[in-house]
Order: sequence, then C-alpha cells, then structure tokens
Amino acid sequence: MQGAFAKQTGPSFIRDAEIEHTLRSYARPLFNAAGLNGEDVEIYIINSNVLNAFVAGGQRLFLFRGLLERVETPGQLKGVIAHETGHIAGGHLARAQDAIKNASIKQIVGMLLGVVAAAAGGGAAGTAVTLGSQDAATKSYLQYSRTQESSADQAAITYLDRTHQSGSGMVEFLDIIGKDEYQPQTTISSYYRSHPVSSERVAALEQRVKKSPYKDVPPSPDDVAALKRMQAKLYGFTRPLAKTLHKYPLSDKSIYGRYARAIGYFKYPDLPKALSEIDSLIAEYPMDPYFYELKGQALYENGDIFGALPSLETAVGLAPDEPLLLTFYGTILNATGQPENSEKAIAVLNDSLSYDPNDGNTWDQLAIAYSRNGDTGMVSLATAERSLLQGDMQKAIFHAKRAQDFFKPGTPNYLRTEDIITLAGQASRN
Repeated sequence: MQGAFAKQTGPSFIRDAEIEHTLRSYARPLFNAAGLNGEDVEIYIINSNVLNAFVAGGQRLFLFRGLLERVETPGQLKGVIAHETGHIAGGHLARAQDAIKNASIKQIVGMLLGVVAAAAGGGAAGTAVTLGSQDAATKSYLQYSRTQESSADQAAITYLDRTHQSGSGMVEFLDIIGKDEYQPQTTISSYYRSHPVSSERVAALEQRVKKSPYKDVPPSPDDVAALKRMQAKLYGFTRPLAKTLHKYPLSDKSIYGRYARAIGYFKYPDLPKALSEIDSLIAEYPMDPYFYELKGQALYENGDIFGALPSLETAVGLAPDEPLLLTFYGTILNATGQPENSEKAIAVLNDSLSYDPNDGNTWDQLAIAYSRNGDTGMVSLATAERSLLQGDMQKAIFHAKRAQDFFKPGTPNYLRTEDIITLAGQASRN
C-alpha cells in the first residue's frame, strides 16, 4: 500500500493494487449499467476515518477509508457506489460551482479535508479552509438536496437490478448512517452533512428494494472475501501494531488475521514475524499476486532491495496488468542501481503507463531509469509528463521544449512534446 501525501495539512490518498482492483470489480458493472464507460470513472481513496463518499470534478468517485472500514457487507459498499453513480448519471454535479468542477484532485480533496478537520474539532487548519474564500463553493458542492438524494437512491436500485444484485445493502447502510448521526459532533459537521437522510427517503428506498426480484440475492463468496481482505489490509497499514494484534489476535488463523498481522509486523518493524505470516499465506495461496507484493514490500522497506526482487517479479507475472504492481517492481529495479536493471525498469514502467498514464510516480521512476541510461531526451520528456500531471505548467513547457532538442520533428516523441506544450499553455491561460 502506498500513501500519497501532500503537505501535512493537505490531502492524503491511499494507493493499493489489491484494494483498487476490488473497488473496480465492485464498481465497473454499476458504472456500465448507468450508461457510463466503466474505464472512464476514476476512483480515489482518501486516507481519512470519516464515513463518507462523494463525486466531483467530472467522473471521479472519492471513497473515504472510514467508509471502507465501516461497511459490513459487499452489498452495503456497492449500494454506496451505486448511489454516487446515480449522482453522476443524474447530472447532479452540474449545479456545482465552476471552482469545484474545474478544481484539481488535490484542491477538491483539500476542501473536503478542511471541512472534515473543522467538523472533528481539528482547530485552525480545518477552520481556515472551511471559512476561507472557497467556503461558498464548498457548501454548494457538499449539500445535495433531498430530492437529489432520493433520485440517486432510485437510480442506484435500477443499476443493482440491471446487474442482478440486491439493494438491501443500501437500506442497511442508511441504518448505519442513522446510528452515527446521533454521535456528538459540531455544528459545522452537521451543517456539512453531505447526504441528508429523511424518513421519506428511507421509506421510498425500502419500498423499491422490496419490489426488486433480486432483493434476496446473497453476495458472492469472492466479494465477501475481497471486502474482508481490504478491511484487514487497511487496518494493518493504518493502525499501530498493538491495535492490529488486538483486533486480529494470534489465535485468529484466518487469511484476514494473518494478512493484517503480517502488515502490522513489517511496519513495526519485526521482519521475521512478518515473513512468517506472509510465507504461511503464500504456501496456502501460491497464485495470489498480492501476497508476493506484500513480501517484496516488507523486504524492500526493511532494506533488503535484492531480496525483494524475486517476490515482485512473481507478483507481476501473476498480475501483469496491474499498473501499481508494475510501478513498484520498476521502483525496486531502479533502487538496485545496476545498469541492467535500469533497462528492465524502463520496460516495466512503460508497461505500467500503458495501463495508467496518469500516475506521476511512474513518470518519476521512468525519468530515473532513463537518467541511469544517459537518455537525456527521455528524461526531459518523462519530467514534462510528470509536471503536467502535477499542474506545474511552466515546468512542463520547459522540459518539453528541452526534450525537443533530442527528437526529430514528426516522430511520436516529438509530437508528444508539442502536445504537452499546447496543453500546458492552455491550462496556464485558464
């Protein structure tokens, strides 16, 4: 798992190949059922214990860690995803102010985390964001009307019906929201409650679910297992070892208990105990790429770079289309400092970009690999791509123009530098 952190007061994201794979497998059929291209909707995980989800800035779905940990069944999580999909398909984002619609990912989440910090009594940092110049836009965005909420509910049941899944989880999740609603909280958090729940809304949803021919369809065993693994993984990575061992004691020999403890141990760090738990999982599930990924990460982050390579090589062999795995493998190849591994890293990282061209970390690692090979033109091009993703348009233009000195006009790389210069120039004028 990777945490992509900005400044301490800025937005924090979680990137994890397995968790993102699970969320995509839950969400893609629902996106398609709504008439959206499932590959076009981006999913982001916000590293916050707040129970919430929202859509913003086009087809972008944001899920809070607190939500992923709080749901009790796959149906509850799918219900939330289906509901948010209803907001996208229903055009409910159109009434958001332009400042929200055109904001970057970091700006959007920064606003939300500012609101969250203030709601949780986070002090001046949160209040400053909440009461700052973007306050009106934030309030306009966060507060869906009850009509829109009910509309998204009804659309969600339609999508679940079309995919032959039960909508009962949506009702169950509203019960969870209802229980949390009466917990002590500030007036700011109450004001910014983003998904208003009314008795009429719940009643209408219950009626719709009762009429569905799929209301009693149980979740698949694979979906249940994926949810439990995701929650164990999130807990192990975001809690101290003592809390992980309390929730997943040594007596818990389940796959989820061993998974969480392995993560907790390697973060502690206690590498021997971590490897013992991981190796037991690999022995039982030798075709699971994510257990090999975890072993590689545990070794790499505890200083054994070369020891990590075989595990990552196995992981990408088992899941060759997972860009985060490929990028992590390329990162470790770069870390060895060996020229032959730089060549291999270039191939691996370009494979990763073929699946996800918008990962800035991959472009960073690619620039490192090209630099080790002395390919100045490709270093500049990779840096320009990274700068464009970061929103640093002047830097993107500078490195794209520098890269042009190394490519012949009309070649694919030269044409890409022209694209970057044009895109960055347009963004600078907006």
